[in-house]
Amino acid sequence: MKILIIEDEKELVKSIGQFLRQEGYVCEVAMNVEEAIQKILLYEYDCILLDISLPDGNGLYILEKLKEKNKNEGVIIITAKNSLDDRVKGLNLGADDYLAKPFYLPELSARVSAVIRRKHFDGQMKIVFNEISVDLSGKSVKVKDQAVELTRKEYELLLFLLSNKNRVTSKNAIAEHLSGDDAELLDTFDFIYAHIKNLKRKLQDAGSPDYIKTVYGLGYKLTI
Repeated sequence: MKILIIEDEKELVKSIGQFLRQEGYVCEVAMNVEEAIQKILLYEYDCILLDISLPDGNGLYILEKLKEKNKNEGVIIITAKNSLDDRVKGLNLGADDYLAKPFYLPELSARVSAVIRRKHFDGQMKIVFNEISVDLSGKSVKVKDQAVELTRKEYELLLFLLSNKNRVTSKNAIAEHLSGDDAELLDTFDFIYAHIKNLKRKLQDAGSPDYIKTVYGLGYKLTI
């Protein structure tokens, strides 16, 4: 899952990024309104952590832009401001949650997870797709009752495909989801082919049919 951290406090950005990466998230950073707008117009994110007070403007403008462009990213406002007006305005503009500084990083992670579940999986802690089940809290996968050992990237790939089932996901979208900004530096998509191949093999070895189909020239689709 891919997170955009919009925050100008460098030490806080570093702490949040390190913690969420350890939790398995891909994290990108924008330190001002202009950079944030560029990123949200170019890329898709599962959750955005948004500070209202930014050096070149108010972070609420970013919420307005998301709403204007019909973007569906989950948004958590993180700010030192405890003003009720800011909170209400942010929620009315489409923010999903509000967390005042200072906060505990495990609480932030829990709220990120909750927002992503609501946005992609109707708030469920367990995703069931035919005989495949994914425990989001334990980050574990089973086919029927057999555990399937996936790498972190394979697990993230499976979640991404499940959240887009019956829709074609491009190789570029998968690369951005798994690698964030680093996707722009890649010469080929060979790493995607490898992850897809390994994920398909592990699921089939555990007794699952091959649901992941290649759509030639476009990408991949997980079909029912």
